[in-house]
Amino acid sequence: MSLKWTIEAIDLLGNPKVNGQDVKEVLVKIGLKDVEVKTVTGPNGKTDFVKVWIPGNEGKRSGGSAPTLGIVGRLGGIGARPERLGLVSDADGGIAAVATAMLLGDMYSKGDILKGDVFISTHICPDAPTQPHDPVPFMGSPIDMAMANKEEITGELDAVLSIDTTRGNRVINHRGFAISPTVKEGWILRVSEDLLSLMSYVTGKMPVVFPITMQDITPYGNDIYHLNSIMQPCTATSAPVVGVALTSEVPVPGCATGATQAMDIDEAVRFSVEVAKYYGEGRVSFYDAAEFDRLISLYGHMRHLQTLGKIK
Repeated sequence: MSLKWTIEAIDLLGNPKVNGQDVKEVLVKIGLKDVEVKTVTGPNGKTDFVKVWIPGNEGKRSGGSAPTLGIVGRLGGIGARPERLGLVSDADGGIAAVATAMLLGDMYSKGDILKGDVFISTHICPDAPTQPHDPVPFMGSPIDMAMANKEEITGELDAVLSIDTTRGNRVINHRGFAISPTVKEGWILRVSEDLLSLMSYVTGKMPVVFPITMQDITPYGNDIYHLNSIMQPCTATSAPVVGVALTSEVPVPGCATGATQAMDIDEAVRFSVEVAKYYGEGRVSFYDAAEFDRLISLYGHMRHLQTLGKIK
């Protein structure tokens, strides 16, 4: 049951002394063996990256050919101590990633093994800084985005879901979660019909898509406004990336406490697991490969949008 793991992840990450090793111990106890913890120090402190592999029975890492899905829990930090006590709104991407790893690990240990490999990554920082942002304050991060992308993305991924709290804005007026159009190598592509269907199955409602702009798919560090960091993995991979945004009807600061919505996170977890099942089986597509090739032949590559551009 996914809600059980969501609640356990909230309880685990709500501990002010939690670190990556604590998360690893829980995942190993559930039955996962390939769990790595790496402490990374950045300009504003340190954080623990947790990277988990859930093997598929026809996964590429064991010689199979089933595609590999990456699930990234994007966030600045799970807490803003000592300025704020408790889990912050920004923590939800990390909570969702950990809960997804817990659920897939429990399934694996009981014999429900997916066809493709799944890679899950996030980082654990209970004392991240905050930063000004309009219309509401964001969470900062102890590390910069280049460091995060280096740790959270691997070249083995064939597609990526990026889960991130996305409540600090006025352009999404929906409580729950929403998905983005697919982004690949600087191109914002059409929304995946397959993912829209899975979202409806999970929520029992019409699917919700959140808007992104060209600005949002460029790297942090170019002094350009970004909705938030949800699409940043697309700057570090050639694989197609879809954002899974935890959303609200009103703007909520990333550093706000008491804003964690367990049922919303649970929906994002169930969606991620369903995508992992179907994607590994080749029953879900993130984008139309032929149409993408047609775009390239007509208009050329857009990979320069994955770089910092001509910064002077």
